[in-house]
Amino acid sequence: MKVLLIIPAYNEEDSILKTIQAIETFKQSVDYQLDYLVINDCSTDRTKELLVKHQINAIHLILNLGIGGAVQTGYKYAARNQYDIAVQFDGDGQHDINSLNQLLAPIMSGKANLTIGSRFVKGSTSQFQTSFMRRLGVKVISFFIKLVTGFKVYDTTSGYRAADKKVLNLFAHRYPVKYPEPETIVHTLKRRLKVQEVGVNMFERQGGTSSITPFKSIRYMTEVCLSILVATFMKETD
Repeated sequence: MKVLLIIPAYNEEDSILKTIQAIETFKQSVDYQLDYLVINDCSTDRTKELLVKHQINAIHLILNLGIGGAVQTGYKYAARNQYDIAVQFDGDGQHDINSLNQLLAPIMSGKANLTIGSRFVKGSTSQFQTSFMRRLGVKVISFFIKLVTGFKVYDTTSGYRAADKKVLNLFAHRYPVKYPEPETIVHTLKRRLKVQEVGVNMFERQGGTSSITPFKSIRYMTEVCLSILVATFMKETD
């Protein structure tokens, strides 16, 4: 079994080496092939310098593509290199690598095509719950996803996710640019693929600054819900 961690990074000089070190330590305890790829999304700090200096496997984009483009780059790499599972994993230290096996288990057992790491379901030990506005936004987005798919997802914006070969190839072919996490849940469910939410542990980010500020939360919530409605009526093609 070949598993690839896709690690998008934009100005993560404060946390990227700690993230990689945690992964390297965890790799020693697994019985499957676990690789990682950092997608440096045209960082303006020392992220590239640190990745090069420490010879970390990375793709250095020459143009900032944003989270959607950076993550899709990783999915394209996973597809071309015949990985069985691709996992999105933040470079800011929020995702607990020790929760990885829980995230992979439903895929490895054939019970899911896509798993979503969640702070809000049974099995999560996460004490980090984000701001009130962010939690409110997640609940509103959850309502819209349930409205258009009939499927309840609690941690709708979680970027800690695992995709089997069928889904990673789908994402390599087409991946939303601006609000990828909620939109891809809708796309996956529209194809009648199996989605499962799994309790994981998450931390507060270890460095850098979140792109979602309280001032942007209401606009973010509105635009995500509109994108979900648009995704509902988009034609699915192979």
